[in-house]
Amino acid sequence: MHPLEKIVQQHKSGKQNGIYSVCSAHPLVIEAALLQALDNDSFLLIEATSNQVDQFGGYTGMTPADFYQYVIEQAENVGFPIEKLILGGDHLGPNRWQHLNAEEAMANADVLIAHYVAAGFKKIHLDCSMSCADDPIPLTDEIVASRAARLAVIAENTAKKAFGTSDIVYVVGTEVPVPGGAAEELDTVEVTSSDAARKTLECHRQAFQDVGVGDCWERVIGLVVQPGVEFDHTGIIDYQQEEAQALSQVVNDYSHLVFEAHSTDYQTKEAYKQLVHDHFAILKVGPALTFAMREGLYALCSIEETLFPLEQCSRLREKMEQLMCREPGFWQKYYHGDEHQQAFARVYSFSDRIRYYWPDAEINAAIDILMDNLSVNPIPLPLLSQYLPYQFTQFREGVIDGSPRSFVIAKIRDVLSVYADACYVH
Repeated sequence: MHPLEKIVQQHKSGKQNGIYSVCSAHPLVIEAALLQALDNDSFLLIEATSNQVDQFGGYTGMTPADFYQYVIEQAENVGFPIEKLILGGDHLGPNRWQHLNAEEAMANADVLIAHYVAAGFKKIHLDCSMSCADDPIPLTDEIVASRAARLAVIAENTAKKAFGTSDIVYVVGTEVPVPGGAAEELDTVEVTSSDAARKTLECHRQAFQDVGVGDCWERVIGLVVQPGVEFDHTGIIDYQQEEAQALSQVVNDYSHLVFEAHSTDYQTKEAYKQLVHDHFAILKVGPALTFAMREGLYALCSIEETLFPLEQCSRLREKMEQLMCREPGFWQKYYHGDEHQQAFARVYSFSDRIRYYWPDAEINAAIDILMDNLSVNPIPLPLLSQYLPYQFTQFREGVIDGSPRSFVIAKIRDVLSVYADACYVH
């Protein structure tokens, strides 16, 4: 039985447990996640999204096989047991090719799924909810489900060819709005209705049956819905438990699945516990991790600029701003307003479009300079207190070792530890 199936079974038996899913490809985030799970002695679920990783390289430059090997190597480097590592693919479908006609987009999605499964990814989120160039808007549940079932056939056949059998677990459905946080300011977000959730499940179950993969329906462990959590550039919509009660009861009718909640970044500790209690037992986190990483790196930049003459500094913040202005493709559609408002959003937006720029070679060279500069001598305690106050306390208590890298890792783990506390049975 797949480890995620066991976790779902435990939850269904009343243990109030869950698992969080780390949706990031950044090496510092991956390292922090591995160390957090190692300390918790827990399974770790890491997922690549269809934007980050695809057969053409995605924005990270990695194919699914590259990403899989990369995470395995990271795990080995920190001594994390490979048998406790679960890799998944998020929003796999025609997402990257919506500008193409549906059949061409789906042909690319076919290849995408095959690459993910052949590489060894065992958790697959089938998401065909997006309209392609020649599609109606929005798509019907039946079209979405039939396309997802088409991809399930490819996944099952690829797994059997590559490994002799298939133990892939699937997630279906999608949240609203689109992945990665809202592009516009939000006051509220509509919770998925219980009727809509049931219809999504029934359409997918029937579609799986129609194309001959009905036997793997029991391995559909999650349904993505909108429990009423979201964030935009500067605001967070908090989970309102009472608003989601009708929806939360839907999974009681299905012995093999729970809800998967996306865009759960930046919620409160209590909200995560409530979400898991209400059967939103797979919690996705992505932008909040790279947001915390950016906070840590930019805090170190402030320390660096206090200690060193400007010509010796990494100038990481300046180089990042120049890169984002030179290549605005990842943020321009999302950050509106005047020049000042856009500049603010490029750095501080909760949607964290800056995360798309970290793989750049010049940016990574600047990070290396930053780390080298701050490794020459211990960072003075007053500067740690000023710019990284919580990490100052962690260092004083002996929790972290005091290297500049350790402060950034600790910032990321601060986010992960809240998820861990909500998901694990203690």
